[in-house]
Amino acid sequence: MDLIEIFKVLGDENRLRILNLLTKGVFCVCRIETVLGMSQSNTSRHLNRLKSVGIITCEKKSQWVYYKINDKFIEENKLLYDFLKKKLAENPRCLEDIERLNNDAAIDLACDKLT
Repeated sequence: MDLIEIFKVLGDENRLRILNLLTKGVFCVCRIETVLGMSQSNTSRHLNRLKSVGIITCEKKSQWVYYKINDKFIEENKLLYDFLKKKLAENPRCLEDIERLNNDAAIDLACDKLT
């Protein structure tokens, strides 16, 4: 993982918001876009950038793709990861995202249940 590329990718607010959500668990694209209020194409583009530098990984289940923070990224960048988690947890916009995520938790938005 190239540190310069990692910082370039992290230089976008929407990607930081996605990263913040993924510190709370594994989510499908539709859940991320719903919580963040982003379009599917925009969400996918940001997820692909995060994935391209190894910050996140994905797993395909049926026709849905679920994203999570890459364990290798955490292991190799523990100080950076801990710093990001702390700063994102203090960010007002990220706090709103987590509140929306928690409020939406009562509504089962799992992609595989929409069929």
